[in-house]
Amino acid sequence: MATQEATKSERARNFMALMNRIRIIDDEAAEQALLDELSRPTRPFILSFLNAHAVNLGWNQPGMLEGLMRSDLVLRDGIGVKLGLKAFQRPFGLNMNGTDFIPKIARAYKGRKVALFGTRSPWLDNARRTLEEWGLNVVASQEGFDPPETYLRLAAETKPELIIMAMGMPKQEEVSVKLREALTHPALIVNGGAILDYIGGKVPRAPVVMRKTGMEWLFRLAVEPRRLFSRYVLGIPIYFAHVAEVRRSGETGEPPGGRAVR
Repeated sequence: MATQEATKSERARNFMALMNRIRIIDDEAAEQALLDELSRPTRPFILSFLNAHAVNLGWNQPGMLEGLMRSDLVLRDGIGVKLGLKAFQRPFGLNMNGTDFIPKIARAYKGRKVALFGTRSPWLDNARRTLEEWGLNVVASQEGFDPPETYLRLAAETKPELIIMAMGMPKQEEVSVKLREALTHPALIVNGGAILDYIGGKVPRAPVVMRKTGMEWLFRLAVEPRRLFSRYVLGIPIYFAHVAEVRRSGETGEPPGGRAVR
């Protein structure tokens, strides 16, 4: 029993460590300042996005948790994490979901070298053409099912300034850390999940009204019910059960810098 309670306590602390890693973006001016920052990395730099599914994976998978915690920057993605932050009296800021923010990053790299690591053809090829139409110089593209050494070699050979990872969790988080350790030139490494599927036209975006009200997950479930059933129908209640368990544990601590929601 003591060991079980210790495990629960450790998981609660890990949960809050993830929540506290999120950089809160308060408004559009702060978003633009972040874009400017990310477009000028001075070293290999990892950007990750934290949504409810990522939290669930991190709860049980040390590799996923480590990948997120070792990211240089973590942004909030989705209404689930927003509600979790509110439950812990944390500020939540803008929804910085990767599906919207990563294309903005890509356009900020117009005329510069980018590598695409993830998904499969034809979606990868479609995404490559789209990004080239946006003015980026795609110097490498590779499907997301190879061993890490393949991506390390391609990145070393082509020296992209932007690397978009779309391998799914937790592989992309683990490979991104290996890339950061191996690269010797400045590069932004973005863990983007299904972003190349969106850019490549495999998955449609939800109507704007659903995006603005935090209901895009429902649209995605309707489009891909078999793949996303466990993530949303099962995963959302599990996520909020984790939130409730952490609140009961008393491991919520103080907000970083003493900043709390009023």
